[in-house]
Amino acid sequence: MSYDVIVIGSGPGGYVCAIKAAQLGLKVAVVEKRATYGGTCLNVGCIPSKALLHASEMFHQAGHGMDALGVEVAAPTLNLSKMMAHKDATVKANVDGVAFLFKKNKIDTYQGTGRIVSPAKVSVTAEDGKVTELETKNIVIATGSDVAGIPGVPVEIDEKVIVSSTGGIALDKVPENLIVVGGGVIGLELGSVWSRLGSKVTVVEYLDTILGGMDGEVSKQFQRMLAKQGIAFHLGAKVTAVEKTADGAKVTFEPVKGGDKVELNADVVLVATGRKPYTAGLGLEDVGVALDNRGRVEIDGGYRTNVAGIYAIGDVVKGPMLAHKAEDEGVALAEILAGQHGHVNYNVIPGVVYTQPEVASVGKTEEELKAAGIAYRVGKFPFTANGRARAMLATDGFVKILADKDTDRVLGGHIVGFGAGEMIHEIAVLMEFGGSSEDLGRTCHAHPTMSEAVKEAALATFFKPIHM
Repeated sequence: MSYDVIVIGSGPGGYVCAIKAAQLGLKVAVVEKRATYGGTCLNVGCIPSKALLHASEMFHQAGHGMDALGVEVAAPTLNLSKMMAHKDATVKANVDGVAFLFKKNKIDTYQGTGRIVSPAKVSVTAEDGKVTELETKNIVIATGSDVAGIPGVPVEIDEKVIVSSTGGIALDKVPENLIVVGGGVIGLELGSVWSRLGSKVTVVEYLDTILGGMDGEVSKQFQRMLAKQGIAFHLGAKVTAVEKTADGAKVTFEPVKGGDKVELNADVVLVATGRKPYTAGLGLEDVGVALDNRGRVEIDGGYRTNVAGIYAIGDVVKGPMLAHKAEDEGVALAEILAGQHGHVNYNVIPGVVYTQPEVASVGKTEEELKAAGIAYRVGKFPFTANGRARAMLATDGFVKILADKDTDRVLGGHIVGFGAGEMIHEIAVLMEFGGSSEDLGRTCHAHPTMSEAVKEAALATFFKPIHM
């Protein structure tokens, strides 16, 4: 069988690329090693974790947040297996949806491990060992990423006691004590799930701040909020060992700046120290596809590798490991393969932490603007001064907007608060059109809404807010 495009991997980058290419009239095939489509994101990542985040938030709210509203209910009872069933049903609906879209767009699918034999040929090895060879004009590598582990520290992940994010969404009981190694998005999201369900959660992070490259002020404020929720932090801590014990596991760390080692015991340890590009078994070395010093497939501005006819997108290439970044790259590459001019604006890619409250960011941080020597203005507005937030008892957090000092063009936006992941997009759209803080501040917002805080922050950036 011969194709215009063969996509290896059916995660957000791969399946979106395949669908868009088919919509543009190309003959497309997808190779997927899992039994279901959707990659890490739909099967064991973004989608199941959001199902648990929402369910655990409802559980916590029923037990803690309703009495003040005049809703008096008995203490809720956790049925963890039923909560996990909701997660599994959510996953099934999404992966089945991708299968339907493949069928609707007449995309051929092959279950098995793909290997690039040449720039024009891909072999697929099924689980029973049967090999199918496919011919193609173009190959797209969209194989995503895998759990990275702890640099320099051997850890045996059994997904029961010492778990990755995969095991972290599938525990069969709530651990009394949970240690999270890594204070990034994945660790904080899953840590907050189990904290709400009753675990005593401790986060051990190598850096001096949580959330890595996010805006420093946002990071500090957000950490205080999580600490109020009962999550403990050890920052500037270098983990030197993670080991199973007779009744759980033990994490050993030492201060990065020097000092005595510390040992912490827990029922479960979640290793959430990032992800690495997944290229194993693809045959890249045989066909000469170059990787960079971090194991990512090297590409040019059009997603081309150094081998003609072979392209790569998503987590397996440079840039943030985000599903929506991979999706946009998939669309852009499909357009390029169809003779159009696909493009991704990497300066406007939102990032969201789906905790409670949520954290959302787009564009530059203050630290990045300072490092680049760009003069800027800051406008901030707290949700404590927002009428809708008061009515919902959701006054934690603030909106922060950064604009060029001379042109007023918005360069970045950062939100901590209820629904931040939804509100961030009006800043993203504004930035996509090169808008100013005055443009945003003069745009009429419905009252009362949480989004009025975004407008007020914009007003604060170019002149003065009204309600503060």
